[in-house]
Amino acid sequence: MTEFADFLTALTTIVGERHVLIAPDRIASFLIDVRRSYEGQALCIVEPADTAEVSAVVVLCAEHDVAITPVGGNTGLVGGGAVRGKNAADGLERPGIGLSLRRLDRIREISALDGTITVEAGCVLQKIQEAAAEADLFFPLSLSAEGSCQIGGNIATNAGGTAAIRYGVTRQLVLGLEVVLPSGKVINGLKRLRKDNAGYDLKQLFIGSEGTLGIITAAVMRVMPAPKATATAMVALDSIPAALEVLRRMHAAFGERVTSAEITERAYMDLVLRQLKAARPAFAETPTWSLLLEVTDSKDGADLKSPLEETLAATLEDGIAGDVLIAQNAAQAEDFWYLRHGVSEAIRHAGPNMSHDSSVPLERQGEYVSRTRERIIARFPEATPLYVGHLGDGNMHLVVMFSPDRFADRAAYQVVSAELDTIIDDVVVELEGSITAEHGIGLSYRTRLARTTDVAEIALMQGIKAVFDPKNIMNPGKMLPA
Repeated sequence: MTEFADFLTALTTIVGERHVLIAPDRIASFLIDVRRSYEGQALCIVEPADTAEVSAVVVLCAEHDVAITPVGGNTGLVGGGAVRGKNAADGLERPGIGLSLRRLDRIREISALDGTITVEAGCVLQKIQEAAAEADLFFPLSLSAEGSCQIGGNIATNAGGTAAIRYGVTRQLVLGLEVVLPSGKVINGLKRLRKDNAGYDLKQLFIGSEGTLGIITAAVMRVMPAPKATATAMVALDSIPAALEVLRRMHAAFGERVTSAEITERAYMDLVLRQLKAARPAFAETPTWSLLLEVTDSKDGADLKSPLEETLAATLEDGIAGDVLIAQNAAQAEDFWYLRHGVSEAIRHAGPNMSHDSSVPLERQGEYVSRTRERIIARFPEATPLYVGHLGDGNMHLVVMFSPDRFADRAAYQVVSAELDTIIDDVVVELEGSITAEHGIGLSYRTRLARTTDVAEIALMQGIKAVFDPKNIMNPGKMLPA
């Protein structure tokens, strides 16, 4: 490491000695991902305080050919934030740095008239939600990790969430970006404009690029009038087609006011109820599918409950739904949501599992479930496929669970995981879907991307990377196939 002594000294000059973390006990939490699947290797973790310091750090890394991994809240699920080095010509791994953006956590401006909030990349998502609420506004991006994930990472991975059916994914919420390029140059695109047709829309390249093209340091995000009325329901169903018919009727009755439509399969719901002590069953007997519905209105005093009761009562009368529960108060609504959000925590303690994040056209979600289940069980009879999804946007999460003693070691686990990838990806391609709806590519899905994406598209992505980052210092080894 002696060759990097001058480099480390220069880093401390830029950000201060206390913000260049080297000691193993100080950097350990940055190097292990939330699923404990990837352990990073870092020369150090650097914590700049503002965009100017980020730029100076990037310039220094470019001069020394040191790789940079942007680090957000470390809640990603595919290894995109795992700190890595850069492959040198001799094949040895050159160390890289992790660039933590947690100190860039200021909310710069809120404009109720423009309907925007300007935030720095290290702002925790929940902080942005709360700041908007204080201004009687609403920031609709909502994730189970919102108490720790950072908006820069949300943008870099184009996060989805539970309200995408109404408000879209992160991409639809971004109006402008401030980005530090691999050269250190700062692109200041923090415009609050809804209409801007001046050339290529460059911000779209950075959204979802997972830090491979530049470092997002700030963003202008859309906010909406705060919801003043909410109605929540849980519906018991026997099939995905029945759930889609309920959703069709909800759209006909409420239009864009349908905010969420989240569906959980019986086996997954039972797992949540077993694993989480605070979970309360919605129904006396867990149905084949539980559909969580929410509608909201920005008009104070709007009556949503009566039309919701009327709409869902008709599904009972027509034999589409087996049972319906409408939340009578906020506490009951929170109980319904706890069951939905509890799936991630429940699976974490249930045994070895492989998680997949697919999307298919809405009307083909039932086929996705039946085809994947049939093929997985045929190949691995001991496996338990579990399904939970954002029904309204076609994003179905499939977790394949095994008994705790199924795998002798990590290598055996990886062999089965790779075979499952192929089984599930084949179904996704057949149904004209995507292998990743909201988690991104990172390290986990690179091979899968290459297998399921046209070679011409891959070549275009690699060409864009080469133009933006010719030295390949920006999060190398992520997203694009080798």
